Amino acid sequence: MARPRFLPDNFTLTLIATVLLATFLPVHGAGAVAFSWVTHLAIGLLFFMHGAKLSPQQIVAGMGHWRLHVLVFACTFALFPLLGWLARPWLASILGQELALGMLYLCALPATVQSAIAFTSLARGNIPAAICSAAASSLLGIFITPFLVLWLMGVQGETSTLEAIQKIVLQLLVPFVAGQLARRWIGGWVNRNKGWLKNVDQTSILLVVYTAFSQAVSEGLWRNVPVGHLLALVLVCSLLLVVVLGMVWWLGKLWGFPLEDRITILFCGSKKSLATGVPMAQVLFAGGAIGVMILPIMVFHQIQLMVCAVLAQRFAQRPEETQT
Repeated sequence: MARPRFLPDNFTLTLIATVLLATFLPVHGAGAVAFSWVTHLAIGLLFFMHGAKLSPQQIVAGMGHWRLHVLVFACTFALFPLLGWLARPWLASILGQELALGMLYLCALPATVQSAIAFTSLARGNIPAAICSAAASSLLGIFITPFLVLWLMGVQGETSTLEAIQKIVLQLLVPFVAGQLARRWIGGWVNRNKGWLKNVDQTSILLVVYTAFSQAVSEGLWRNVPVGHLLALVLVCSLLLVVVLGMVWWLGKLWGFPLEDRITILFCGSKKSLATGVPMAQVLFAGGAIGVMILPIMVFHQIQLMVCAVLAQRFAQRPEETQT
């Protein structure tokens, strides 16, 4: 039996199920502490596997397109935050204070890695440049995102920006570097088992989402976030993506990039990472605030996947000789 086209992908359905599970069966007390430890270990494993999967040769192959990378990083770490800063006065009135802060957090995040590369490949863009740009964005975000959060949102809790960077480096970058070092011995095994190893990524995210939403629900998340604000969140995320896609495509043309490079810029410069954003939120924000803070990136993630899938298919159907 064919899968209905209106259904989201399996991971999105599982993500929704996880939120529902946390809503009706939130974890408490000692169970919450145990889940927190398991989640931290899973996140470390997630970034260790990212390091083991990424070939240094792939990075070197894409490094020569420095103008492309500059534009992608400008879109990720300047255009998005600028739009968030400009929209800040009216976001709170539309979404409420907590979801508005979540939108600002979304704007500060690095780009995705896997989906940006996958869509670039499907659309016949510059794949080596996409690999380099997406991976570099993810690593730079470890250092840049805390400063952008400080600028857009102010200091959160009692953790300073430098302390947040130290925690992020310890939890995300150190496992990534360890994975790169271990690639010499396990790289072949990782490449042969990519299919089921993606479950490590997804399980880590689901654990963080369940733990964060359990605490948020216990502190009254759904009582404090009206349905109207959730519907408005979908509209705001959609509007943000449309504006960014249009501006990124226009900037690629303005800088004179050929079509393959513009496709890469489009898919690498317009996306925000759920896989990085959820673990970072655990470090940057405290308590039940995490659940509300990651709602916008969860919504934006699904919208960007659906829209970019359509765009990638349209680019893939162009004649081979098209260069404009």
